[in-house]
Amino acid sequence: MELFKHGKDFKMDVLKEVGNIGAGNAATALSQLLNKPIDMAVPKVQLLPFEEIADCVGGPEAIVLAVFLRVEGEAPGNLFFIMTPEAGKKLLKRLAGIEVEEGDSFNEMEQSALSEIGNILAGSYLSSLADFTRLSMTPTVPGLAIDMAGAVLGYGLLQFGEMGDDALLINTTFLEGQYEVEGQFFLIPDPQTFAQIFEALGVPLEHD
Repeated sequence: MELFKHGKDFKMDVLKEVGNIGAGNAATALSQLLNKPIDMAVPKVQLLPFEEIADCVGGPEAIVLAVFLRVEGEAPGNLFFIMTPEAGKKLLKRLAGIEVEEGDSFNEMEQSALSEIGNILAGSYLSSLADFTRLSMTPTVPGLAIDMAGAVLGYGLLQFGEMGDDALLINTTFLEGQYEVEGQFFLIPDPQTFAQIFEALGVPLEHD
């Protein structure tokens, strides 16, 4: 990516900090929602091409659970929160205390609960990013999908139009006692948004 030609390590450090703050805020929101202490392992943050997202969640044919939304405002883009069906069941059963049916399918009540949790996680992540950068970022109404990863991303493309070339991946593990639930945030900024974020944070764009 041309933007990372100069000062890549420093810019990646900035993006990692953005990812850490967003994931930490999501853990706090989840804790408040469930009324119990939820901790978070240190997130793993990396930059990857958009076409590699499906590979990070098990491949294009892997069944995933995804909450996705469009980010509008001064730093437009798209945000996905993706987890495996198993992780979704664990989130409902172990963390939220909801009785769940066995298998990879989700009944209407489970989908509703996951949608609400996903909305809060995605919204809190975006809110912390907006506060950190002081850029206006407004989420659209999130959608929930349980389908193959390739189909979910393809549907996102249809819904939101062309996506940026690169995604910021934040691997997040929520912890509650002995239980842990893994999920992945994918922030996919529009082509000029990374530059806008760096400018907002005072990061030089063209200097080492």
